[in-house]
Amino acid sequence: MKVLVTGGAGYIGSVTCKALEQAGHVPVVLDSLLSGPRVFVGDRIFYEGDIADRGLLRRVFEEHPDIEATIHMAARIVVPESVELPYEYYRDNVAKSLELFDELVALGRTRLIFSSTASLYALSPRFEVREGDPLAPMSPYARTKRMMEQVIEDVSAATPLRAIILRYFNPIGSDPDLETGYHLRDATHVVPLMAQAALGLRDRFTLTGTDLPTRDGTGIRDYIHVWDLARAHVAAVERFDEAIERTGETATYLNVGGGDGVTVRELLAAVERVVGKDVPVVEAPSRPGDAVGAFANADRARDLLGWTTELSLDEAIRSALAWGEKRRAILGYD
Repeated sequence: MKVLVTGGAGYIGSVTCKALEQAGHVPVVLDSLLSGPRVFVGDRIFYEGDIADRGLLRRVFEEHPDIEATIHMAARIVVPESVELPYEYYRDNVAKSLELFDELVALGRTRLIFSSTASLYALSPRFEVREGDPLAPMSPYARTKRMMEQVIEDVSAATPLRAIILRYFNPIGSDPDLETGYHLRDATHVVPLMAQAALGLRDRFTLTGTDLPTRDGTGIRDYIHVWDLARAHVAAVERFDEAIERTGETATYLNVGGGDGVTVRELLAAVERVVGKDVPVVEAPSRPGDAVGAFANADRARDLLGWTTELSLDEAIRSALAWGEKRRAILGYD
């Protein structure tokens, strides 16, 4: 089937497009290229423009009447930037998505997969979070995602729109062919920092927080190979009608994750296995605002979509580091 992918030039969007293709589907990419690089689109069907441009949306569906679902990924995603630019985040993520959803309803294109975030969840003493757990979005970025969820809930209750909403934490890695990966210029990711310390490119890795109430005293996070995450979006497309029918919900929430979490010490050990060298570490107290962390229970995604992770943490790290070596050649910057 054909699938419209908004934000299909971005990191997760471009990898999802490749996963759709490998599953026999045809992605149609709509992206403003505000942050996603044009090179990530490749030779796919592509429309450059805004998700709130109703005329453009009508043209997309007129030219591709066989589009059967929309995966909505287009969004601003940088948490610190959202604090500095709240207007831009609410405008681009919320207001423009409202226009998109209303036009999809007007066109009768009512299957929607929405890419949300598990950072919405309130901190849990058991660290594991489930779809019905309390929410406490802590940044303008996270609040825009929750607002979009609420918009979907209300619109789907009043119209034929139906939605599967995927919540996930930390994707890492690249697509299997190392053609696309994380592309934002100024991001600081923990895996490359650890690897650089192991390879002598940094003096050491600073481990902040060693007395936290986790299994080894360090923070816990939910890392998922981006290819597994892309596969979850494909499964949501392929089993959309069945999942909606089984739940009886107009908007169905599904967590996507590994299901057990990874502590910082465990991540360090994994990086050392992949790189084959020790990571020099200096320990430091937790920083103000540092969260102990959480991980997503994904039982519901397994039940409704038949989806589980297939790739290990080591494979995700290996993929992330391999992408780091190719990134400059493809994007022209580190």
